[in-house]
Amino acid sequence: MKAPSKLYFYMIISAILLILIAVWSLNTGVYDFGGKSAFEILNKIIQADPGLSLSDKYVVWEVRAARIVMAILIGSMLAVSGTGLQGLFKNPLATGDLIGLTSGATLLAAIAIVLGGHFQQYLPEAVQFSLVGISAFIGSFLSMMLVYRISTSGGKTNVVMMLLTGVAITAIGFSITGFLIYISKDEQLRDLTFWNLGSLAGATWTKNIILTVVLMISYSMILPKGKALNAMMLGEKDAQHLGINVERLKKQIIMMTALMIGTCVAFSGTIGFVGLIVPYILRLLFKSNYAFILPLSAVCGSILLLTADTFSRSIVEPSELPIGILTALMGGPVFIAILVKSKKSLS
Repeated sequence: MKAPSKLYFYMIISAILLILIAVWSLNTGVYDFGGKSAFEILNKIIQADPGLSLSDKYVVWEVRAARIVMAILIGSMLAVSGTGLQGLFKNPLATGDLIGLTSGATLLAAIAIVLGGHFQQYLPEAVQFSLVGISAFIGSFLSMMLVYRISTSGGKTNVVMMLLTGVAITAIGFSITGFLIYISKDEQLRDLTFWNLGSLAGATWTKNIILTVVLMISYSMILPKGKALNAMMLGEKDAQHLGINVERLKKQIIMMTALMIGTCVAFSGTIGFVGLIVPYILRLLFKSNYAFILPLSAVCGSILLLTADTFSRSIVEPSELPIGILTALMGGPVFIAILVKSKKSLS
């Protein structure tokens, strides 16, 4: 089977699996539809059935369907951002949460939540409406630039320095966020808890539209870079000899990664390890061929987060387990596996 046909085959299989999980997720929940399935209610919504109950319509469309779409979008972007960073830095540990990107986004979002009331009235109305989201993006971007500046010297990125810088930024971010939690009011404390644990409970169609726009912009820049990232595996000088504009590639991936992670954190809080788990599993199947890994990670990330979110709202019904807890529980063993594999390769 030729490479393009092989990629299409795996993409189709992954898309079918994603659809099946979405159907399962749509029908999962404690709400009683009076003997009907959520899929039947969704068909009536599409057909604009006038006899449809408003409560049934709200649960299926505004709660479950919106949440499923948000899980698909955010899971996809988190996986692609992790894959892009790992290809850029040539290291399987280079994900947004491990190099300080998520921490930076969460920190500025926390500042906007706790201190935004003191200066929000001086900002334009459009900025006031999305202050937390804009702050999260700025925090993600500044963290990425700081990590890149400190870990890069003479055009070469020191991976150890990159990871240590990420650890330092994460520590500083958590300490300042902890101080903000200490001085916050009750309502602000609930919002901060939301960011730290991660949840898709705030899903709306407006947020999904924004996420879709960000996804389309980011993917138009990152997904075609598979062959360029393959060339980067040979080293920056060899990549340049193959016609790759290395510095431009770095800036594009850094900018788009910051945009994706900042937007995801703004709407869902901290959901870690998705960008670590998905590329690791795909590398086991396709080695380090980013022409395969990048597009497949876009679908597999959706599968992972949608599955985790469905379990998070069904394990302790009628309550909800924060999704960040589940992804961390899944990501921890993968992180250890990467470390063990790296240790064996060095010994």
